[in-house]
Amino acid sequence: MKKYLLLAVSILFFACNGNESQPEETATVTTGTGLAVPQIINLNIIGIYPHDTSAYTQGLEIYKGKLYEGTGDFESSSLRITNIKTGRVEHKHLMGTQKIFGEGITIFNNKIYQLTWQSNIVNVYDINNIDTPVKIFNWPYEGWGITHTETDLIISDGSANLYFVNPENFKIRSTVQVTDNIGPVESINELEMINGYVFANVYQSDFIIKIDPANGHVVGKIDLPGLKEQYFFNQIVKDRTDVLNGIAYDSISKKIYITGKRWPTMFEATFN
Repeated sequence: MKKYLLLAVSILFFACNGNESQPEETATVTTGTGLAVPQIINLNIIGIYPHDTSAYTQGLEIYKGKLYEGTGDFESSSLRITNIKTGRVEHKHLMGTQKIFGEGITIFNNKIYQLTWQSNIVNVYDINNIDTPVKIFNWPYEGWGITHTETDLIISDGSANLYFVNPENFKIRSTVQVTDNIGPVESINELEMINGYVFANVYQSDFIIKIDPANGHVVGKIDLPGLKEQYFFNQIVKDRTDVLNGIAYDSISKKIYITGKRWPTMFEATFN
């Protein structure tokens, strides 16, 4: 589940479509899996905004200009709507208990799907009412991250697997293993679909990977070392300020938003 950069300077990221600049280096192929080394391109941080430090971030989504966030930590687990620029929580539904730990979210066909960690349930909410689930599905594995294609939900469970799931009955349609040039990539966490590719946090790492959902191959990578130390070193709380986790993409503005578990900061960025 879940060094050093300056604002508005380029940090390494990977391309999401053919209109973006390509890396200068030529990808090489190793003998491990026969896959090319993931490509790297630039991403520019253009904004830094407040983020609620009580939010143990598990999932982020942009919908009609609002930031929807799913958080974990048992009793504190929530589904919330937040103002992107101010960080102010406008509405919060506490859905956690001593046994229920909230996980990733996605918005599909005006429904919000929220995973739980180990209780094997998925809450579904109408987009206009996040206080009461309209449906609850069973899920046989741990719930970590979730996103979707035009037809399927895509779910991670902390392994190297991505599951393609029927949103109507939650039956698994197919499974792909996430693999890079070295081998399977474990701890696939929060997911976001961007321009036909799945972007994923890798739990307890400082990078995000770009995955081809057709075969699970990692085709790109963004390294994000030292964000905490560079941008909010004085706000780091030992044993509380946690790891990078949270990816949201606004398809209208073409901006990406990233944060971490109990981070005081949300980063806004654009692709080169």
